[in-house]
Amino acid sequence: MTRFSADWSRRAFLRGALATGALVLPGTGFLAGCATSGGGQEQTEGEKTADNPLGVPTDQPLEIYIFNGGFGDKYATDVHQPMYKERYPDATINHKAEVDIAGALQSRFVGGNPPDFVNDSGDGQIPLGQLVSDDQLYDLTDLYDAPSWDDPNKKVRDTLVPNAALSGTFGDKPYAMHMALTVFGLWYNKTLFDEKGWTPPKTWAEMTALCKEIKTAGIAPWAYQGVHARYMTWPLLTMAAKLGGQDVLKAIDNLEDGAWQHEAVKESANALAGLRSAGYYLAGTEGMDHIQSQNAWSEGKAAFIPCGSWLESEQKDVTPEGFEFAFTPEPLLSDDAAMPFETIYAAPGEPYIVPKQAKNPRGGLEYMRIMLSQEGAKGFTKETSSLTVVNGSAEGVDLPAGLTSAKTALDAAGDDVVSWMYQTWYAKMWNPGINAHIGDLLAGRTSVDEFTAACDGEAKKVRDDDSITKYTR
Repeated sequence: MTRFSADWSRRAFLRGALATGALVLPGTGFLAGCATSGGGQEQTEGEKTADNPLGVPTDQPLEIYIFNGGFGDKYATDVHQPMYKERYPDATINHKAEVDIAGALQSRFVGGNPPDFVNDSGDGQIPLGQLVSDDQLYDLTDLYDAPSWDDPNKKVRDTLVPNAALSGTFGDKPYAMHMALTVFGLWYNKTLFDEKGWTPPKTWAEMTALCKEIKTAGIAPWAYQGVHARYMTWPLLTMAAKLGGQDVLKAIDNLEDGAWQHEAVKESANALAGLRSAGYYLAGTEGMDHIQSQNAWSEGKAAFIPCGSWLESEQKDVTPEGFEFAFTPEPLLSDDAAMPFETIYAAPGEPYIVPKQAKNPRGGLEYMRIMLSQEGAKGFTKETSSLTVVNGSAEGVDLPAGLTSAKTALDAAGDDVVSWMYQTWYAKMWNPGINAHIGDLLAGRTSVDEFTAACDGEAKKVRDDDSITKYTR
């Protein structure tokens, strides 16, 4: 599952190009040479029919790469690929599961011979912005405008949660389909809280009061994934948006000068930094990776931990009996906040792409249409314990306690759902940029003012770099 983007730099891309004989045209970032071989946006279409609205070549092989991470690949082999084979029995599916997507596919992208469908996720994710800039991705507009798998009178885009297509859009075109709908917030053990009589706080004043009580009970109030401190950008920006409104996040995405030094961002950073000065973080958490910190939390050493809704699935093998995962939104920093307590950060994640030079790109689109069907989405949820971007796809599915809790919070939020795009549009600004700075803040190495100034500096680097394509919302 995607939680961060690897720094798949232009230098690394060039190394792969040299290894395969491909060239990058100076000053353009576009691949030349053998990268022009293979398929293309207007090529390899079959006859379009009611049962085949995307014009899939019915007997052409389909090559698929799935990231073999937290979600595994059974949802592909046991759900989506059988559906494809049933519709197109003459097509052969070549399935591969990989941990390092960039390592497996870099040379194939620059060589003009990529697979037809890629789950671009994990530590070795190829940054989407880089692929878009290098003109390597197939435009998914036809997918979203196609009749849905279940109802030919309804377009695919109309069967999805709001902004599902927008999450993979660069400029005015969608280039990535995000399948998983991740809900982000604070997690706690409901069994422990019920036993202690603790109630998840709705305001920061309630949070600090509860932290004092939790610490007195011999438990650290908070843990976080210190080596991957980016996890703490999620409560940071969510609480800032609750305090100052959605425009705080839009200014950050739009690289506006001073956006990171907005008072709402500073107030949120001050609250999180204050947990350290009060001794409310688990000792040593700043040096733990996500596995170590989450395991410590599961063992009852800490009460709260920030994470996405994949947490329950990720921890299932190490969580003790009787532990009940529960989700709560981040507290309000002020009584006069711009948005209500129920506001949460929820975003489509787990990106899937069709390379522009694929031999069977229409088959790749059709595979996505299958994934976005009710059967495909329900199967994804059952196999991965993740919500999806398909409306109603969790209905009738037996969800575990934590995911049920997260879905309840998502339903309660209604339209008060926030998200941001800078980490998708500008991978290096996000990681190591902002992520390194919040790590320094939470470890006490920098002040709030130094943190926000440093983050503004990262935005300025992107803003002033003419080689980086800019996007706005």
